[in-house]
Amino acid sequence: MRGRGSRDTGTQSAAFASRPVRTTVDMQAQRAPLMEVKRNLELSTTLVKSSSRLPLPGSRLKRGPDQMEDGLEPAKKRTRGMGTVTKVDTSRPRGPPLSAVSTAAQKGPRKTGPRGCSAVGPVLRNQKPAPAAPAQKPGTSTAPAVAGKKPGKRPAWDLKGQLCDLHEELKQYREKTQTLDRENQGLREQLREVQEQATTLGTERNTLEEELASVRRRAEQSQQKLETLGARVLELEECLGTKERLVQELQTERLQLQEERSTLSTQLEEREREFQASEAALSSSRAEVLCLRQKTAAQVTLLAEQGDRLYGLEMERRRLHNQLQELKGNIRVFCRVRPVLEGESTPSPGFLVFPPGPAGPSDPPTRLCLSRSDDRRSTLTRAPAAATRHDFSFDRVFPPGSKQEEVFEEISMLVQSALDGYPVCIFAYGQTGSGKTFTMEGGPRGDPQLEGLIPRAMRHLFSVAQEMSGQGWTYSFVASYVEIYNETVRDLLATGTRKGQGGDCEIRRAGPGSEELTVTNARYVPVSCEKEVEALLHLAQQNRAVARTAQNERSSRSHSVFQLQISGEHAARGLQCGAPLNLVDLAGSERLDPGLTLGPGERDRLRETQAINSSLSTLGLVIMALSNKESHVPYRNSKLTYLLQNSLGGSAKMLMFVNISPLEENVSESLNSLRFASKVNQCVIGTAQANKK
Repeated sequence: MRGRGSRDTGTQSAAFASRPVRTTVDMQAQRAPLMEVKRNLELSTTLVKSSSRLPLPGSRLKRGPDQMEDGLEPAKKRTRGMGTVTKVDTSRPRGPPLSAVSTAAQKGPRKTGPRGCSAVGPVLRNQKPAPAAPAQKPGTSTAPAVAGKKPGKRPAWDLKGQLCDLHEELKQYREKTQTLDRENQGLREQLREVQEQATTLGTERNTLEEELASVRRRAEQSQQKLETLGARVLELEECLGTKERLVQELQTERLQLQEERSTLSTQLEEREREFQASEAALSSSRAEVLCLRQKTAAQVTLLAEQGDRLYGLEMERRRLHNQLQELKGNIRVFCRVRPVLEGESTPSPGFLVFPPGPAGPSDPPTRLCLSRSDDRRSTLTRAPAAATRHDFSFDRVFPPGSKQEEVFEEISMLVQSALDGYPVCIFAYGQTGSGKTFTMEGGPRGDPQLEGLIPRAMRHLFSVAQEMSGQGWTYSFVASYVEIYNETVRDLLATGTRKGQGGDCEIRRAGPGSEELTVTNARYVPVSCEKEVEALLHLAQQNRAVARTAQNERSSRSHSVFQLQISGEHAARGLQCGAPLNLVDLAGSERLDPGLTLGPGERDRLRETQAINSSLSTLGLVIMALSNKESHVPYRNSKLTYLLQNSLGGSAKMLMFVNISPLEENVSESLNSLRFASKVNQCVIGTAQANKK
């Protein structure tokens, strides 16, 4: 059985080496043979150790009392009556009969283990110790069996017979000794084979242990893979369910498509008939295409002629537009009266009167009547004196209910003149709190109805420039925003450390021989959309110098000048034009006493008011000098007039908004503003000329 177990162990080890690991159940089923292999290896090791006790060649066989055989132990055979002792030669150890070994060897072919080793188990199991022969009593002898029959006991006097029996027995013992020698030699050879096999089995045991560890590692990996595969199987089952539902949907869709295919087949047949009819019509259409190509060539020629004509019409439009502006006057004055704000006293009826226009009530008003009561009384009757009435006439008068859109509509054509190459300058003049900043910049951000002239003018220019691009014109816009505070120029678009510092900004010419004026160290920002302009206006509002006065909680104490340099080019015709658009929000024009505030800043307010009034007086002198065609125009007497020099001359177009308050308490300042605006309205400057190249 052990030899067979060893062979089975080799076979099973080879099977483990060649069979792939599958499942945990298979691994558990394969562990039992491996444990049996291990037990067989331990038994083989024990056998190898015990084999060292076998007799070596040339040595005597030493056995214990339980391993003695009959006739192997030397004994002295004495015969009765003869007194002689016969010694039997037992120098060689006896073993089991050779017939037992040969019989075991003939039962079957020798099986080999996993590496071709012969089985050891059958040989070792057949080496059982023979039963020990019973000890003979002194004076007795055992007669050998003859012919398979138990010999009878010879009488004591038959010494010759006993001697013959002893000789016969000695002969048998000698034959048996020879047989035992041969068997001993065979056993020694088998012992060597067994030792070699034990060594081989030890090596195989180590190999099998390594393979067993490897198999266990693979089993653990297989277990992990099995768990992963289990999760994958669940995922695939869910996917399979989804696929099955999708297959059902696709089958339903296939049925629908089959129905659609039958419908499309019918339609295809109809389309084929229509296609045949279309082919017939195509042949006739080709002739028409040739005719149309000829007409297209004629249209291209006509289009070129129309382009030239359109250009001529555009030039004529500009000429007529400029002529219309000249008829209106190169210096125009609009008057705007702001509405009464919440918390202010309502003026008495008749304080401000807006007579209808020359064409009747439907015509916009151009005149304004202001009544001023006199506190003096008659010396005879002591009755109050009659109110004094002041009449003023302007190009246009906007009552308190006028909206921002209505105001801009009146000046939109003047703003468009800047695209044609004419310098344009628009002022907002008036006392503090009369609505100048609201007119130019608008109210709170976010309400499109309250937008002022600057954002509306920029939107209008961008829109017209987009339309002109279809005629070949390309325009670019560069914006700047500065203020003149106490005759110091400051950049309202400055950021960082330069914010609020104006000492490094000076008015200089752009280059030698150039008439264009620039402000050094000021930001000139290219703009192309309304959002960019809104960001600049918001930044300028934060940087502008303001202060609290008697007329306004937050009064602008400087002149702000928004300049937009416009450059246009018609690449196809080689034309260029450029002109500035100036939108100026002047500081409050009130006299010194009402504008003062009490407190530590009284001297600062005094210096601000003096600088403001001086620059406004210079502006009036410049306009009067231009109107009188004087040889010297005092542009350099003020930073404001010097900066706007190119927009105040004979080639420029000017518009002044005189803003007044509707309150009776401000009647003195309102009269001063209206009188100044009337003088400006009476001035006539020469014909404006476009800056074209």
